[in-house]
Amino acid sequence: MSTDGVRAAPRGWRSAGDLWQSRGFPMGLYARHVAPRMVSWVCGLGIYDGPRRTLVSAARGRVLEIGMGSGHNLRFYDPAKVEMLWGLEPDATMRKLAAPRIAAAPVAVRLLDLPGEEIPLEDDAVDTVLSTLTMCTIPDLARALAQVRRVLKPGGALLFLEHGEDPEEPVRRWQRRLEPAWKRFAGGCHLTRPIPRLIEDAGFRLERLETWRLAGASGRFVPSALKALGSFDYAGAAAID
Repeated sequence: MSTDGVRAAPRGWRSAGDLWQSRGFPMGLYARHVAPRMVSWVCGLGIYDGPRRTLVSAARGRVLEIGMGSGHNLRFYDPAKVEMLWGLEPDATMRKLAAPRIAAAPVAVRLLDLPGEEIPLEDDAVDTVLSTLTMCTIPDLARALAQVRRVLKPGGALLFLEHGEDPEEPVRRWQRRLEPAWKRFAGGCHLTRPIPRLIEDAGFRLERLETWRLAGASGRFVPSALKALGSFDYAGAAAID
């Protein structure tokens, strides 16, 4: 164990290339270069700035961000609250895209080149775990959440901004129809994950939960197929039950 609590990489850890391959992607230019940039662009849309600012500014102490991606959250961390920040990101292209934001970040960032299922930190190592638009892409989310629970200190918080299963059955049907193709197009993104329930199933207690839909938020009629891709979002906080 090192002095900052990071363990050696576990045996059998997967590289970014292996991670793409495990999700059923053909290795090539799209998987390595196009998909990460497309995902980064979507995740960086301004519609998420408000929820990001509210969520990230609540992080405190020793913080772990899972699926840091290209670093869209970094500008919102409060250096008066954050002691240190680990950024977990297995994809090399995402880490490259994040480099300018890391350089400009208000807090120091230590990158961890591992997937969410293999967090290389000691038990009870962090005060806050942050996840934004990440749980949709982790292949084994139950395992990743078990790792989050392991590294989170008693009294710590899991802060999340995610999208997933829609409450309307017609929309859920379209989500199920579109998901196989969408996962290949959008970096392994699942449309149908019931994020709050999965967090609770992992042994967390939801302390705050907000939901909204991007498509049709104004009340106008929107076809179910468009709602399925328009994103039903969740934001909140959870603690260890």
